[in-house]
Amino acid sequence: MSKKFFEKITPALLAIVTFFALTTLLYGVLLFLDSLGLQYPVILDFRRRELIFGILIYLKTAIDFAIFMGNLMHTNPGWKKKIAIAFGTSIGNAFGTFLILIVWTLFREIPTLMILGVLFSSVILLRLAEENFEIFLKQKKSFIKLKMPVNLLQNQLDFVNNLFRPVLRFFVPDLNLTRTKKLSFINLIVFSFTIPFVLGINDFAGYIPLFEYINVFGFTLGVMFGHMLLTIGLFLLPKKTVGIVKHPIILMGGGLAFLAIGIFGFYEAFKILVSII
Repeated sequence: MSKKFFEKITPALLAIVTFFALTTLLYGVLLFLDSLGLQYPVILDFRRRELIFGILIYLKTAIDFAIFMGNLMHTNPGWKKKIAIAFGTSIGNAFGTFLILIVWTLFREIPTLMILGVLFSSVILLRLAEENFEIFLKQKKSFIKLKMPVNLLQNQLDFVNNLFRPVLRFFVPDLNLTRTKKLSFINLIVFSFTIPFVLGINDFAGYIPLFEYINVFGFTLGVMFGHMLLTIGLFLLPKKTVGIVKHPIILMGGGLAFLAIGIFGFYEAFKILVSII
């Protein structure tokens, strides 16, 4: 086994091992929530389609993470640093996801809090949609004919998102922070945890409007599996992986999906409000 191959494969294997450990922890978290005897029980079964749906949804929200990882790997080269990045980012993303899962389970018991949670998630989705369209518009040659309508849509979303920016700025991380300096192994683990933790909260919170219609166990497994695939891709084939994530079709499909689910979230919040009046 060549040294170069070993240095590439070790962080990828760590990502796989971490995924299985976090999957076990996820099951434990759901068992605990189910033991609370809440009005809406937690279903620990899942279907394959929800697993696939979670993978696809995560990979469409992976632009922020790919940028973060790319910057961090460039600033902190070396296979040992990659191990720290793989471990920290996987734990951070999973814990952010777990937090939203716990909050959503508890918020379901209180309709007013559920309305606030759904509205907040919808605002996050509008931000994600704008971000996708903005990156799409930066593509120089692809899909020229679509750029004018996408630009109009992006401008409308920018106007709406500006209304919520004073609140969102406390929850959206600055991905350029990774360009500041090199970090030690331990500090890199800590820093690798923090921003993916916030990204995990942001991205997973955006799908709260769907949780009434899908099994969250299967969906969450899919999200975590998608994160593992992206991490492995960034370690083994970083340029190709980033190229796929930023492909115009992926950007357009993701942007439209975020916009549709965000609008659906506002509708769901209105429906819950009507039911309690």
